[in-house]
Formats: sequence, C-alpha cells, structure tokens
Amino acid sequence: MRPEDHEGTGGGGLLVPMVWMYCEYIADEVLATGDLMEPTTLEYRAGRDALALTVFLSDGTVTDQLCVARVDELRLLTAYGPGWRRWVCARLEALEQPAGLPDPDLALARAAWRWLEETELLAADLDAIGPPPWDAVNAGGEEGEDDETRVWTPAWQLGLPLGHLAVHLY
Repeated sequence: MRPEDHEGTGGGGLLVPMVWMYCEYIADEVLATGDLMEPTTLEYRAGRDALALTVFLSDGTVTDQLCVARVDELRLLTAYGPGWRRWVCARLEALEQPAGLPDPDLALARAAWRWLEETELLAADLDAIGPPPWDAVNAGGEEGEDDETRVWTPAWQLGLPLGHLAVHLY
C-alpha cells in the first residue's frame, strides 16, 4: 500500500506492509488472550507467525474484529498436519507478483514462512512419549524423573498447534 497514492499521483512513496502488520497484530491478540506462552520465546514467535500467515493467506481480507465465523475458519485452517504446510505453499505460489511490482506484505509473509520452515526448535518428541507418567510411578519409577525425549522440530510444527489452541481459547 502506498500512502497518499491516489490515481497515480503518489509517485514512488514508501511501501508500507499494513495488511501483514495487521495480521501480526491479530495473531498477537489471539495468542495473548490464550496466555499460553511468554511473548519473548521462540515458540511464541512461531505461533504468532503461523497464525499471522494463516490470517494473511486465508481470504485476502482483514477485518477489524475476529467474528465467530472468522474464528471458526481459523480453527479449521490451523488444524495440525502436513495439509497446512501444503496449503501455505500453494497460497504463496498463487500470490506470485509479476516482475517489477513489489508487494511488502507478501515479502514479509514469505520471510515469515522461510523462518517457520528453516528454523528448528528443540521440543518434546510427541511420537516417542511412552506410557502416562502415573504408570511409571505405579511401576516403581521415580517421580520427577525427566525421561522426555527431545528432537529438533521445524518452527511451524510447534507454532501451528500453539496458534490452533490459542484460537480455541479466544
């Protein structure tokens, strides 16, 4: 969006990514309402970026409020799985701009996606989690023993469920 650009008279002003910034604002509000994670953590950033990217790519319009229909749409779109990753890649590809027309919103969305895909965070390996901890206590295991297996996981795989849960709590 070019400020003061009316009918071609704005002439090369600063391109301001207002749509992307508003999508980040919405994501921040939803995550802050859920109070699931400290805003200074990388996990929070992953959740914010995944949620902002979902809002940005969902239908191309950003509204002032998250109405019930919009929240339901976000719940469906952020449902965990590789389907979300494929959806993001397809939507970003569909938004390709012709050469020479910079789009600062799209550039920031692509940067967020690159960060979500290329950054790996150390997290609990949910596939390796064994029996519930109370079974270990009953079987003679020590309470408080930290047997948690941790693996390096792409940021989007942590951010997406965090965003999804925050939308549910919104």
